[in-house]
This record gives sequence, C-alpha cells and structure tokens, in this order.
Amino acid sequence: MGIIHERFEFEGPAGGRIRADVRAPGAPAPRAALILVHGFKGFKEWGFLPYVAERLARAGYAAVTFDFSRNGVGDGGEIMELEVFATNTYSIELAELHCVTDRVAAGAWTPGTPKAIGLLGYSRGGADAILSAREDPRIRALVTWAAVASVDRWDEATRQEWRAAGRIFVLNHRTGQQMPVNVSLLEDLEANRERLDVLRAASEITVPWLIVHGEDDTSVLSRDAEALAARARRSVARLELLAATGHTFGVMHPFAATTAALEQAVALTLRHFDDHLRAS
Repeated sequence: MGIIHERFEFEGPAGGRIRADVRAPGAPAPRAALILVHGFKGFKEWGFLPYVAERLARAGYAAVTFDFSRNGVGDGGEIMELEVFATNTYSIELAELHCVTDRVAAGAWTPGTPKAIGLLGYSRGGADAILSAREDPRIRALVTWAAVASVDRWDEATRQEWRAAGRIFVLNHRTGQQMPVNVSLLEDLEANRERLDVLRAASEITVPWLIVHGEDDTSVLSRDAEALAARARRSVARLELLAATGHTFGVMHPFAATTAALEQAVALTLRHFDDHLRAS
C-alpha cells in the first residue's frame, strides 16, 4: 500500500506554530483518521511515534502526529526552545488539540473527509486525549498508552516554591536538560480544576476506550491505569496491562527498532480502532 506523507503548519489559538505530519493511504481514501498526542517532554518525531503512525497508515487510517506549539521543539526537531516550553499550560494543549481535530474533521489534511476520528494519547498526552474525548463529540474511539490519571502531580511544598520563584525545573533524563515550567501552568490547573480533572473525565467518557499500560512502568505507575479503568464506565473501557515492559515499551529515542511490547500495544490498538471505527 502506497503511503502519502504530508506536512502542515498553522498558528495555534494562543500563538506559536503547530506542526503536523499526516500519513495516509493514497487509495482508497481512508474512512477514519487517528490523531496521536505526544507526552510531556515529547514531540511528534519522538521515539516510536513516527513508526506507529506509519503502521496505522498502512492499516488504512489517516494518522496525524503533531507538535504542541509550546513543547519547545525548534526547527532542528529537538527540544531547544526552553523558554517557550516554560509557557505551556494544559488549557493551551486542549485548545490546540481541538484545532487539530477541526482540521482533520474538515478533511483539510487527508484524502477525502474522514467519516470518524479516533484519539491515541501517550503519557501526559493520554490525559489530553481523555479530556478532549470527554468534550468533543467528534471523537468516536479512544486509546491511551501509559496515561497519567491526574495532571496535578505536585505536593504543597513544591507549589509554594513554585509560586515564590515563578517557575520550577523538571529534569529531562534523556538529554540532561533542566526544563523550566512557569507558574502559569499551576495557575491554569487551579483555575480550571474541574475541567482538568482527568479521573472525572474518565467517568464521563462514552466512546469505546482501550487503556494500555506497562506493568513495569516507573515513570507513570500502572496504578494510574487501574485508577482510570476503575472510574470509567464498564461498558466503555477495557484495561490491558502489558507484562515485563515500562513507560516506552522498551523503545528509546532516537528510534532504532521495534520491540515485542510495542508490537503488542500496536496490535491491541489496531484491533480496537478496527472494531469501533471501520463501520462508521
């Protein structure tokens, strides 16, 4: 199957560039589109994301990967714009995900207009996907990989330090960078606590939802997946814990090769989307 790979760029609702890659079969036109949402300290070219997008496109979907405008990625494809990264908030990410969905739903980026849209969110992008699927009736199926069950992950001592200094720093273990996060993110969380409550959103999801998580994940513990599944409607969500694998399913950045765990996650994901989007 021949795959078309196109790149798009537009200005986000809060300013900044949103870059997107779209992979899709040339013919026949895909009936459904899948939007992949990267995580914290992530970007559309990270690790397994291009590989997974290619796999989804070869299975007959339009697969969209994109960079949130404030993920700090510059023209070189790595996180280098740390002062841009510092200004990101959850509400900005949700607004940008909605804008990406607008373009996908309108058929602006794909061969033909998709009949259905699914979301695949990874890590913090999993929380974005859950929150968006709760709000956006255009989303017909949801998959989360290693998703966080809460975006409020700081204790009171850290909050006080954050408010006093105006920012905190988070270590990027892969690059060694100390990545700044401005207090505007904390203020956004506190001002929009109900909207950004991931577990509450989980309880309100009405579309078919597959929760995939590595049992040995030390970055986001598997209890997050269990908490999401416990709050979700039984008729909607299914939990798949993958044995002997962690947060990245054994894949590093830059991507060198797939792994058995990643292939298991992809197979489960394709089966879920095939079951719930193909007939749309």
